[in-house]
Amino acid sequence: MTEIRNIAIIAHVDHGKTTLVDRMLHQVKLFRENQDMGELILDSNDLERERGITILSKNVSIRYRDTKINIIDTPGHSDFGGEVERVLNMADGVLLIVDAFEGPMPQTRFVLQKALELGLKPIVVVNKVDKPNCTPDIAHEKVFDLMYSLDATEEQLDFPTVYGSAKAGWMGPDWNEETSDISYLLDVTLQHIPASKHKEGSLQMRITSLDYSSYTGRIAVGKVTRGQLIPGTPVSLVKRNGSVVKSVAKEVYLFEGLGKEKTKEPVPSGEICAVLGLEGFDIGDTVADGLEPEGLKPIQLDEPTMSMLFVSNNSPFFGKDGKFVTSRQLRDRLFKETEKNLALRVEETNSADSFMVFGRGILHLSILVETMRREGYEMQLGQPKVIIKEIDGVKYEPMEFLTVQVPEEFSGKVIEQVTQRKGEILNIEVKGERSHLEFTIPARGIIGLRNQMLTATEGEAIMAHRFKGYEPWKGSLGVNRNGALISLETGTAIAYSIDKMQDRG
Repeated sequence: MTEIRNIAIIAHVDHGKTTLVDRMLHQVKLFRENQDMGELILDSNDLERERGITILSKNVSIRYRDTKINIIDTPGHSDFGGEVERVLNMADGVLLIVDAFEGPMPQTRFVLQKALELGLKPIVVVNKVDKPNCTPDIAHEKVFDLMYSLDATEEQLDFPTVYGSAKAGWMGPDWNEETSDISYLLDVTLQHIPASKHKEGSLQMRITSLDYSSYTGRIAVGKVTRGQLIPGTPVSLVKRNGSVVKSVAKEVYLFEGLGKEKTKEPVPSGEICAVLGLEGFDIGDTVADGLEPEGLKPIQLDEPTMSMLFVSNNSPFFGKDGKFVTSRQLRDRLFKETEKNLALRVEETNSADSFMVFGRGILHLSILVETMRREGYEMQLGQPKVIIKEIDGVKYEPMEFLTVQVPEEFSGKVIEQVTQRKGEILNIEVKGERSHLEFTIPARGIIGLRNQMLTATEGEAIMAHRFKGYEPWKGSLGVNRNGALISLETGTAIAYSIDKMQDRG
């Protein structure tokens, strides 16, 4: 029987995660020599390629030295925390990718914390060592400090480190000596990440993600944690609330390369597979034995922190751009999204054509809006609002950790922008010509902050934030606007006509 390793990949936006996976696929000759796959094979969704971020987690599998390695790509942004947690539940270990110049970043911290809590063993990859002025050894020390501050165990702190450049296609034990390929990284993975263990007993498999095909409907993806899954046999679905539904695993697919292959053999525990033919399942449910079902503990998900009103389009521009315009189509689309987007909640309001949508943050909601717009939906949006809780009669609001990297001469402007919005400064660190600033700020203060920050710093600021927790209400923000002018019709705006309007709005 082939050994299986399930590894999740953790990295900050743009530290080279997807490029590294591309290299792994090329290393094991997954494509024909002449086959052109384009760059960034994993980011298969248009929005992901444009923004350079991974939103949905994906599975890819490679074979190396008689071992099957399942690579699980995790979203790096804390707005997709719901995705991250489920995905890490499938892994046996993690690859932490860090930029040799920037070191570990705030969003890396979010995913790494979840991974360490689950007891996964890390391997650190210091990437982009060919960048000018980079400091791989300092990046390595910072990762150690970060893990120590996240209460990693001694075994976790004794992690192997691999240096290299995914773009140039090499990895090795020393950053000064370039090697010929990335096989060193794959060898380290086999040595240090434990093989998936086979557990005897009745079947248990947690559904951690969904796939959808218009031909077969919804497909359940997950890792078999105990027993074995035999294709074509009756199974039970144990729902999150404990109720049991009988079903049949009609067809079972294993991940091979970038695709799936149908299997007739029983799937052993420790392997990740996709199951067709299950009716009415949700993410987080357990696929269990047909006769003696036993559910797994449900995953705790992060609560939404923002809400936004979606209304069907009744403006003068109705029906100009999109093809789905009725409130019924909008409703169906939003509820369909909640099936696979776990951190999203939709509630109907008193009016038939408006819906309250709750999400994890600005990025989370904006990706949904943009995806729907591209699919041809028309809708009107309300202003994003934070979700306020009352605890013992006191108003509480969500707070965020905010880090900003900016050239030193602009740091005064950044501090001014953030403190206006009730932010509090925690730390200032100067690295060369750039300052690294850390704040806590109310989540509502982050709405619209990025644009103002970029204007004030001539486009130089790099902003990242993550959820901290609920704290007592900080009072109203000092951001005032005189109002806004709204256009009556579409067309080209000319500087001459706008000139006199500037003073009014």
